Amino acid sequence: MSIEFHPEDERDRAVMQAMRDMLARMPALEFAPASRPAFEELMQQTPVADGISFETGTVGAVPGVWCRPKAGSARTVMLYLHGGAYVLGSAIGHRNFVSQIVLRAGAPAFIPDYRLAPEHAFPAAIDDAQSVFTGLGDLGHEAIALAGDSAGGGLALSLLALVAAKARQGTGVMPRCAALMSPWTDLALAGGSMLTRAAADPLVRRDELKKAADLYLKGADPIDPRASPLYQHLGGLPPLLIHVGDDEILLDDSRRVAEAASSAGGEAALHIWEGMTHVFPSNLAQLQAARQAVDMIGAFMRQHL
Repeated sequence: MSIEFHPEDERDRAVMQAMRDMLARMPALEFAPASRPAFEELMQQTPVADGISFETGTVGAVPGVWCRPKAGSARTVMLYLHGGAYVLGSAIGHRNFVSQIVLRAGAPAFIPDYRLAPEHAFPAAIDDAQSVFTGLGDLGHEAIALAGDSAGGGLALSLLALVAAKARQGTGVMPRCAALMSPWTDLALAGGSMLTRAAADPLVRRDELKKAADLYLKGADPIDPRASPLYQHLGGLPPLLIHVGDDEILLDDSRRVAEAASSAGGEAALHIWEGMTHVFPSNLAQLQAARQAVDMIGAFMRQHL
């Protein structure tokens, strides 16, 4: 396992303080269906990358949005799973952010609108993710990378472990790599940073995550490895790249995954960014750290696809 700690850029400090001041005056975002329009509007503030086109589509019977660069191999693709605590988020809301990764990776991405809670409880999201992954293979994509943020990062890791196990048994395609941003990998909320970073995190609160987990799980075991990939066997995986802020309560969800994957003999690179909060790479219009992280993700995708 490699761990790199990135000191806060002086230019980012003022931006982050202004953001914290603004958030302190606003009510906390609730993980409930009523918050979906506000969350989608928030994510759409990420600027669209130049030269990227969008089109709606369906893969593996799951609707979503394609993000396509001007040029790229027809055999390579990224499967991007959006965040939103399994309750919020959409392909439309995340497409601007994903376009920035697509531009740097030089490969198209499909963002599925996997089913959300509480209308569709666990294991709906992971079932949809598996259907999309199989569908991409059926379309002839031989090199598939996985990526995701927050709950989508945890979902990407759950999917990675499941399909990698099948690939090792000779069934299906082995993903080339996975890039995770602030992944939520433990729905039992057992990480120490839930407490140690509670005062520093202006965006995510443990009680709100617990409500979202309850909406999604609806009585299922929170340490079911399909819901919480931290409890999945993480050996035999392709390379992992993880970016997380040092000021977020989900910090230990990233640290523990990197440690588990590395201990099982895998390749895991963990980047911890001082002063940064949940899914900070989406704010690349304002943050130096965000642009650097997205550049690194794009380079990682190009290396392995």
